Amino acid sequence: MDIVLVVLGLILMFVGILGSFLPVLPGPPVSWIGLLLLYLTKAVPDDWWVLGITLAIAVIITVMDYIIPAMGTKKFGGSKAGMWGTIIGLLVAIFFPILGVFGIVIWPFVGALVGELINKADQKTALKAAFGSFVGFMTGTFLKFVVAVVYFGLFIVKVWEYRVALFTFS
Repeated sequence: MDIVLVVLGLILMFVGILGSFLPVLPGPPVSWIGLLLLYLTKAVPDDWWVLGITLAIAVIITVMDYIIPAMGTKKFGGSKAGMWGTIIGLLVAIFFPILGVFGIVIWPFVGALVGELINKADQKTALKAAFGSFVGFMTGTFLKFVVAVVYFGLFIVKVWEYRVALFTFS
C-alpha cells in the first residue's frame, strides 16, 4: 500500500507543478495532497507540523494568486474599476477557458483594460493598468511554481530518507 501512496503522491507532485501554469488546476494544493499521501504511508512518520505549515502556505499562495493581479493593476495606476475588471477577467478565465492556457493571461488583461475604459480612463492609463494586471499574474504564477517545486523537493527528500522502509519487496 505504501508504494501506491508514493506513486499517487508523485503523480500529484507533477500535476501540482503543471497546475502552477494551468488555470484549472490549483498547483500548490495538489502538490500538498501529494505530500499528505507520503506522510500517510506506514514508513514515513507523521509530522503534523510540516503538513500544517505546508498546507497554510498552499492556501495562502492560492488566495494570493487571485489578489496579486488586482494589486498589480492598482500599482500601475489602475482604479477600482480596473481591479474589479482584473478579478472578473480571472473568473472568466477559470470558468470559461475559451482560449486555453493563454486565457488566464489574456482575460485579466482584457478585464483591467475594459474596467479602466468604462471608468473613463484614457487608453494610455488603461493599457498601463492592464499591463499591471499581467505583471501581477506572472508574479502569482512564479510564486505557485516555486511552492510546487519546493514541495516536490520535500517529497523527494522524504522518499529518499525512508526508501528502505518504503520499498520493501518482501
